[in-house]
Amino acid sequence: MSAGHITKLSPGGRLLRLWRRLSPLPGGRWLFARIFGFMVPYSGSVRPRFLVLEPGNVQIEIPDRRSNRQHLGSVHAIALLNVAEQASGLALLTGLPQGVRGIVTGISMQYLKKARGTIRAVSSVTAPAVTADTEFDVIAECLDPSGAVVARATVRWRLGLER
Repeated sequence: MSAGHITKLSPGGRLLRLWRRLSPLPGGRWLFARIFGFMVPYSGSVRPRFLVLEPGNVQIEIPDRRSNRQHLGSVHAIALLNVAEQASGLALLTGLPQGVRGIVTGISMQYLKKARGTIRAVSSVTAPAVTADTEFDVIAECLDPSGAVVARATVRWRLGLER
């Protein structure tokens, strides 16, 4: 690298670097969640708690709180979709090499049972090699406190090289 040359990190790389700096510190995970919520306001609306954030492997919880529930007392379908999309995106984007970008182009969700209590979204993925624009599906599952899968999302990502 020549003097004055600065490598710009991808969004996933920036988040991963921030997580690695903050997560070991007292209150660091809480602070990371607040920063993430500021950066991505709608995603922050479910008050995510980040448990694991590694390239290709993410676990995020959302608390059992009134604003995440629907009128029947279980976790709202869109709150589940929100946290599943976060998990899929962070697992994929932190695993992509520099110079590859991604955007969601589609999402589908299967609701398998009532979602009650704190919900944990998990996603594990191996990022593909990207040499041209391509579509790539990532699965994220939402688990209840017993570990039962209450919902499963398939998130379609459009991946391509930065121009």
